[in-house]
Amino acid sequence: MDEKQVFLNIQSEIGKLNSVLLHRPGKELERLTPENLEKSLFDDIPWVKQMQVEHDGFADVLRSRGVNVHYIEDLIEDIIKVKDQKDIIIKAVLQDAGLRSKALESVLHDFLTDQPSEKVVEYLIAGLEKSETNHLKREFTLADHIKAHHKFFLNPIPNLYFMRDPATVVGNALSVNTMNTAARKRESLLLQYVYEYHTLFNKSKTPLIHHVNDDSSIEGGDILILSNKVIAIGCSQRTSPFAIERLAQNAFDKLPELTEILVVQIPKVRSFMHLDTVFTMVDYNKFTVYPGIYNAFRLFKISRGKDVLKYNAITDSLIHTLEKSLNIDKIDLIRSGGGCPITAAREQWNDSTNTLAIAPGVVVTYSRNEASNAVLRQHGVEVLEIADSELIRGRGGPRCMSMPLQRQPL
Repeated sequence: MDEKQVFLNIQSEIGKLNSVLLHRPGKELERLTPENLEKSLFDDIPWVKQMQVEHDGFADVLRSRGVNVHYIEDLIEDIIKVKDQKDIIIKAVLQDAGLRSKALESVLHDFLTDQPSEKVVEYLIAGLEKSETNHLKREFTLADHIKAHHKFFLNPIPNLYFMRDPATVVGNALSVNTMNTAARKRESLLLQYVYEYHTLFNKSKTPLIHHVNDDSSIEGGDILILSNKVIAIGCSQRTSPFAIERLAQNAFDKLPELTEILVVQIPKVRSFMHLDTVFTMVDYNKFTVYPGIYNAFRLFKISRGKDVLKYNAITDSLIHTLEKSLNIDKIDLIRSGGGCPITAAREQWNDSTNTLAIAPGVVVTYSRNEASNAVLRQHGVEVLEIADSELIRGRGGPRCMSMPLQRQPL
């Protein structure tokens, strides 16, 4: 793969999408059980074969509109084909796994190092079952006996198909995000190494504005690139104000065109886990919003000061704030659910507002959200529907499933 001339560049939410990073759901989801669902952040067990069919359909829709689709599993395999990089990544993942035994880490390191690259990628994503290492010679410890009921040395990471969250391209910079839950931390760790080693990410041209090891959580579903001058960040169940402050400082330092960051505080509940579950941009002057939360937004503005950043509360409405920040005369705020509060709530649970814009006024949505899709069309938005009966079980929509790498400037 020759990507030496490609570098990351996202200046908006709606510019024509040229390149995107996905993860095709796989074996990691086959390891969900009723016992580990809650810990794994799932509400139900998906039918993986059908989920793959639906995800392939999603990728095909993107390709049909000229989007270059990359897969994170391929990028990881690319970088671990280099022996030294393979060694570094395996060591980092084992250290992050909480094994608390240097002897066990050493045995598993040797086992993984001896595996072909494709198999290592499978273990890193789908997990490493204890039963797969029964042939290895080692002395059992007390912890081994006490934790005999636990099936994995490396837990699966079934949320990886929600590629939006572990990392975010902001302008020509990258934020490798710190995930809020232990179940997802390896996702960002793998993205950090893809940034370090893969030519697609072209580290020399891509400044880092947030590192995986930063201690406060921030996730990509809370970061919206409204323009080259304005970013919106949700302060939510998954994103803390401390992480927002740190990212803001780095972003203002490394992105000279950036003038302000709008912080949108939303209730800390699972159904509104990220800003993009209730609010997304679909065209130059159009946004879709879940009406059941509209009056619960609290707004703040971060801007450059003489020596330090300025943090100010905003008392104006969301719509007037967007008009002022984006210098647009009239914002069209499209309320999901077609005007019915019950329908809006039902469809928001199924990610009706989690739209992925692939060009101005062109979005990908789940087909099940009929009322919300209809109201988008009534407002002049082209809606490309995809099947969703299994994809939805992880609680995320088309925007959640995609990490845009490059868009055309507006």
